[in-house]
Amino acid sequence: MDKVKFRLNNPRLAPRRTKLEIPGWAGKREPRADGSREQVWHCVPFSEGAQYGIELFYPYDFELHVTTKAGQLLLEADWGDPPEGGAEWPPFRKFGDAFYTYQILLDLKVEKGLAVRTEPHPRFYTDPTDAVPIAVPALIRNWWPMMFFCVFKAPAEGRTHIFRPNEPFAQIIVIPEEANFELEHMGEEEAAERELQARRIYHNRPKLAAGTEWTSSSDTVFDGTYRHLHRAAKDKARNEQGG
Repeated sequence: MDKVKFRLNNPRLAPRRTKLEIPGWAGKREPRADGSREQVWHCVPFSEGAQYGIELFYPYDFELHVTTKAGQLLLEADWGDPPEGGAEWPPFRKFGDAFYTYQILLDLKVEKGLAVRTEPHPRFYTDPTDAVPIAVPALIRNWWPMMFFCVFKAPAEGRTHIFRPNEPFAQIIVIPEEANFELEHMGEEEAAERELQARRIYHNRPKLAAGTEWTSSSDTVFDGTYRHLHRAAKDKARNEQGG
């Protein structure tokens, strides 16, 4: 198992593996049953993607509101006195009119061949108010000893990004340092195998979905086909490793 080591200047950043908050940003605890409102955690690919990284939490006791008004970027907060230690204050500042930064001072050390990448926290995709900060993707290689700042996209005109105490504001994922892959067309044999696999799933969907089909309150039909296949694939991989 790979290790990610960290050091930080503010313990309230509280890096941890990203978790789904239910109830919370990931939705309500509603069953997969007729009449329920569909929730993002009902979707296995989203749930797995959302929990793939490391979440960071806003470490201050005051709220920060970032707004764009008449084309001007405004950062509004009751900053108070600067903390001891000599860190720049305020820790947030404009980066032109289209971006702003946070002096995060976070060190994440990954093993050789790996890197860390910043991205929006998954709650960005579930928020109906457009108030969640939008962390700009950035690749930090393992030889770089400290993330000095994190960059965010400025809100659209009339919109406000809000940072609240102890609320996650960004996610970090660990990925290979180099994207060593090429795109190429599948050969005929490989393409035929994939097509056959897709057709088998399609034709067997009624059997795979048996007992799991439900219709949400918005008349959207769901079933557990992907969940069943996902569980079977994990069991197969576990048995192969054990054998």
